[in-house]
Formats: sequence, structure tokens, C-alpha cells
Amino acid sequence: MGKGVKVAVVGGVFAAMLGGAGYGVHTIVSAVSGDGGTGSGASETRRSGPPDADEVRETTGEFFAAWEKGRASRAASFTNNAQEAGALLTGYGDEAHIGKVRITPGKAAGTTVPFTVRATVTYDGKSEPLTYRSELTVVRGQSTGRALVDWEPSVVHPELGDGDTLVTGESARPPIEAVDRDGTVLTKEKYPSLGPVLDSLREKYGEKAGGAPGVELVIRHADEAVADTPLLTLAEGEPGKLRTTLSAGVQSAAEQAVRRFAESSVVAVKPSTGEVLAVANHREDGFNAAFQGRVAPGSTMKIITAAMLIDNGVTSMNGPAPCPPTATWQSQTFKNLTDMQPNENATLADSFRRSCNTAFIKLVDEEPLTDASLTREAQERFGLGRDDWQTGIVSFDGSVPAVSGPDRAANAIGQGQVQMNPLNMASVTATAVTGAFRQPYLVSPELDGRQLARAEGLPANTAAQLKQMMRLTATQGTAREAMAGLGGDIGAKTGSAEVDGKATSDSWFTGFRGDVAAAAMAQQGGHGGDAAGPIVAAVLRAGG
Repeated sequence: MGKGVKVAVVGGVFAAMLGGAGYGVHTIVSAVSGDGGTGSGASETRRSGPPDADEVRETTGEFFAAWEKGRASRAASFTNNAQEAGALLTGYGDEAHIGKVRITPGKAAGTTVPFTVRATVTYDGKSEPLTYRSELTVVRGQSTGRALVDWEPSVVHPELGDGDTLVTGESARPPIEAVDRDGTVLTKEKYPSLGPVLDSLREKYGEKAGGAPGVELVIRHADEAVADTPLLTLAEGEPGKLRTTLSAGVQSAAEQAVRRFAESSVVAVKPSTGEVLAVANHREDGFNAAFQGRVAPGSTMKIITAAMLIDNGVTSMNGPAPCPPTATWQSQTFKNLTDMQPNENATLADSFRRSCNTAFIKLVDEEPLTDASLTREAQERFGLGRDDWQTGIVSFDGSVPAVSGPDRAANAIGQGQVQMNPLNMASVTATAVTGAFRQPYLVSPELDGRQLARAEGLPANTAAQLKQMMRLTATQGTAREAMAGLGGDIGAKTGSAEVDGKATSDSWFTGFRGDVAAAAMAQQGGHGGDAAGPIVAAVLRAGG
């Protein structure tokens, strides 16, 4: 079922179990209107306010009855967007090949009605039952006052978004059997947050892995960069085996760790190779923020800023980095956390392990630094912000733009216009502790011949200082509590990123243990050690 298939959209066939559910069939009397559809007979007195229980019952009864019979245009006439509803409902039968529909309405909550769909998908002599739940809301038509179904694609199927379609046919790509670095099979059932990753891997490597396509009902997304979402398999294809760099043990720990904190994501990499060992997300929207997120990383950015200061001779690990209570940059005043004591005699290592904002703000104004210095450090030393990473799936490789004014100072502490995700920050830590930039990847480039990104990496002396400062942070600084109990060679950096309009900051944390580096974020998770810290510690513990 190639991408070239033209789809009308999820279309018409839904059968309402009207009698048993208490839904009678009534004639809607209305004039032709722009609110969706026509009625018969003379125009009633126009009504206002929310639809009452009788109107909700009548409208949904008519809508369900038409839907089940495959009368897409009639069903659409009971919605407030007849054009889009009609196209989607037509495609439901014509392109998704869904028939024998039965709809069982649930108990209405005001004007919202939940319902269960039971149907059959039939294609090329093969049939499979399909069952799912959705809901709709009845609203008052703006121009006619009719009670109408408030149209959303999710009425037809809860996973449909704007512009998405349902399609049944031969798979666009053969299925894959993804395995970890040691041959352990990776499934969505065992590793739920890998679902979008496995779908993306299938989309890109299904044919190269050597499998044969099956027959499926899928959601074809409006965004062509997003892989089809399989909903039902009518005929199994022959999966091809795809070896990934993931570690089942580390992945399992990552999955469990993110489940403890809302809107959280984590990535673990192997610094000596760049191989991704784990990627996990716990988010309501299902977005792979671990690889594709674009948010401020807070003070974890100070790893790159510290490298810039050392590389440009501004200071060194044991050199001066005074930590005053405030620092002003071009009329904007920056402060530290409320409980941080000033220290005018602090070294860079002191200010790094305590995460002193003002120390870094004051130092980025020193010669020979310019507006472009941090950008150059990020790109040339850490391989960030050049849009050239080839991880094996869609990913964002960070952004550290050259800016002037207050944002130049804010960028230095991971605010301003800097954008990162856990993949980027895990890579930053890996580069810091080895001195070499090794672009992270999920699938070996040997499979498809893609070129991995390259960067200069760090001078050995700079890397040694960064690693030691991260060690001090993990054992004596802001990361001490989160990293407690971890043995071996460990290091870390905490971060809190303030977000406009949010009372609580995003929690960030990155760290290493031996040959594993990890980074996590939890949006509105608070201080770095509060949410992201425990996630990273759990992953490092499993990776050791």
C-alpha cells in the first residue's frame, strides 16, 4: 500500500444499535444551512443554548444510523462540517474497506456521547473483526440552531488527526523484527514507548531488512514524515530482521524510569561508539521528544559553555569564576537559585558543580569571546546545530544560534534561544568525557550507507577538565543526591529550564557511568535532581 494511494478519508459505514441503546430515529426538520446538511419540511423555530437530552439523542441516532448503513453524505449532514465529514466517512468504506458496522452508544454525559464500534475489515478475500471506542459531542449549529455532531476526525477513530486517513491494503513496508544488540526481540508490547521508534524503523528499513509485506488497516498521517500507524493485520507479512544498537536491559530500565514522571524522556548512548542504548518517552501526545524535542536545556548547557571558556583561554577548571548574587547583561539581570550563597573566590569547578548562573553570565563577556563563540563551540566541538545527524530515524540535532543582546547571556545558561533534547545532551556528555564527537545512531550506517556527521571534538585537556568537573558535580555538587549509590567512574550535570507561562521549570539532568552516558528531561518536573535526575540514575545503574 504505497504512499501514492489517493485516499478520500475514513468513510462511511457505521451501524447504530438503535433499539437496544434507547436511540429512536426521528426526522430533523430544518432548512438548508451552512451548519452541515439539510432537513425536510418547514423550518422550525430557531433554538439557542446547549442541545438538550432529546436533541442529543435524536442527532446521534440519525448520525449513527446513516453511518452504519454507509450513507456517508447523510451522516455528514448531521455534523457541523459536512464536507470534511463526508470525505472521511466515504473513505471509511471505500478506502479502509470497513463494513458490517455496529455502534453501541454509551451513557451520555451532557452533550458528549461515548460509543463502541464493532465492524469487519475485508480486503482481497481476507476479513478480520475490528472493535474500538470513541466519542462525539453535540453542539448547536451557529447559523441554524440545529443540534449537530461537532466534527473531529477522532469521531471516526480516536487516533485520527486532522488530514489523516484510514487505508486497508498491502503494507507500504514489510514488517520488521527489530532486535537489540544481543539479538533480543524488541516489541511494542514489552517496550511500549518504542512504538513510534519501531514504526519509523519499519518505514525506513522494512524493504532493506528483507521481509515481505502483509495486508493491514493503517492510519496514513497527513505528515508524510510520520510513519503509518498499523491498527489491524489481515494477513501477516514476512518480517525481516533488523538489528539495532539498543540494549534490552537498558531499554527496560528506561521505560520503567520515565513512567514515574509525567511528560518525561530519556536517551542513553555508548560514548566510545555513539550507539544508542535506550530511548524512552512518557508523554500524553506520544511524541518522540527524546529524539525530536526542541526545548531549552537549562544548566546542562553549561557543559558546552565551560568548554568554550576553557578552549578560548578565558578561564580553566581551577581558574577564577566568581559567583556574585546577580549579574547584569545589557540591562537584563540574572540571578541564581534563592538558596545559593555568593562566592567571589569561586573557581570554574566550584561554580560548575553548584550551577552558578551569574558566574557564567559574567565570563561570557570576556575577550576574545563574541556573539558567535558559543555557536562555534557547539557546532565544531560537539557536532550540534548543523542539521546533519543521520541516526536512523527522524531526529533533531540541537540549535545554538549566534545572538546578541540579553539572549547571548541567556544562551550560555541554557535559556534564550538554545534548543535541545535528551539525545543531544547525552551526546554532549559523551563528547565531554571522551573528547571525541561520535554521532549517535540507532541502526548501523553499514545497512544503508548513510554518512554519519563529523566534528573536531575537544582538545584532550578540555575534555579532562570537563570530565573532572562533572565528577565533582556528581559527588559533591547539585547532582550528588540523584547519583548517590552509583559506583564506578561517575559524573553529572543538573539543569532547570524556565518556560514562559509555566510556574514550574523543566527538569534536566545528564550524566555518565563508565561507558554509558544518559540525559533526561521532565517538562515541568522542577529542579534537575527532582525528576530527570532519578531517571538518568536508573538508566546508568542498568547500563553498568
